[in-house]
Formats: sequence, C-alpha cells, structure tokens
Amino acid sequence: MSDRPPLPVLKGVFFITGTDTEVGKTWVGCRLLERARDAGLRCYGLKPVAAGCERTAEGPRNEDALNLMAASSVALPYEVVNPVALDAAIAPHIAAQQENRRITLAQLAGYVRGALNSHPADLVLVEGAGGWRVPLNDREMLSGLAVELNLPVIQVVGMKLGCINHALLTAEAIRADGLHYTGTVANCFGEMDVREENLLTLRQHLPGAFTVV
Repeated sequence: MSDRPPLPVLKGVFFITGTDTEVGKTWVGCRLLERARDAGLRCYGLKPVAAGCERTAEGPRNEDALNLMAASSVALPYEVVNPVALDAAIAPHIAAQQENRRITLAQLAGYVRGALNSHPADLVLVEGAGGWRVPLNDREMLSGLAVELNLPVIQVVGMKLGCINHALLTAEAIRADGLHYTGTVANCFGEMDVREENLLTLRQHLPGAFTVV
C-alpha cells in the first residue's frame, strides 16, 4: 500500500515463516530482496522444500522459488534455490510420501549450508513452507531447520479474521524453540473489518520490529 512505510533493507541470513499458508511469505520475501538489490547488496532467496511444482522440460519448477530467483541479485541454479521440489500442492511430508521420498532436516540443512558457503551474500532469506509447525516426516518439523541453522526469524502475518491468535501462537513457538524473533510483517491483502484495531493489538503483543505492507 502506498501509505505504508517501505520495508527495511536487511543484512544477514533470516528464516521467513508465516501464520499459515497463502499469507504472503514469498511476496514479502521478494519485496525484501528487491529492497536489498536496489541498495546494491548481494542477495538471494532459498526455498529448501516446495510442494506444488509444475513439470517442465528443465524439471519441476515452483512458482514461489521462481519469484524469489527473479527478485534476487545473485543468480543461482534452480536446484540450489529449491533442492526439494514436490509435485502436489499439499503438506510436504504427504507429498513426499506420495512420491516415495523422505525429507530430513539433515538433508535440508546441508543444502542451505552448501548454498551459504558457495554463494556468500549480504542478505539471504530462507523461506519455509506454510506455517511454523509443518511436518517433514514422522519425527521432524520444518521449524527444526531454523533451529539447526540458528537463524533469526521473520514472521509474516496474513491480516484476516483469526490472525491475532495465529500470530501470537507462532511467535510463542518461535521463542520457545530458542530463536531470535526479528519481527513481524503484517500483510494487508483483501478486506478486513477493524483492521487497524487488529494491527494495534498485534503491535502491543508481538516482539521485535513491526512493519505493515
């Protein structure tokens, strides 16, 4: 929105999570990358696991991963950006089961560490899938990737009915996992009754920086 302050120019490696799926994690990530790119910084986004890919001549391709690539200033091969690409747009662990594949935190952490070591940059955004507690297999959650890499976390809140509960529970879980809660980006898509009152409540209860887009 034009009357909202611009997103900050960030430096470092961050994990981006959401209060749910389809709340604008990728959209916010792309805007953060564009801000860094326009400031002359080396930056790129990673989508370690993506469920919901289109089969192409080059292999499976996920729209979120492609958007992150387009917003980055560092050009990386698709397989580095999205090493685990699953066909069905469903929970990753179920999509993996359907393809007789198994995803582990060790695999994903290895992929991300490989990218960070091979492609140093001023800003790297590691985007999750769905919300914070998304299973990878019968024992591990995708949130464990941020824990394994000890990454500060940015939460994207989709401004819709129920967002306060979702946002506060997610922030609570992030802090309980021992991670630094960097801040919140409130994504104002669509119409919402008493939106400003909801934003005020979130500002009062959530730690870290708070940005509205």
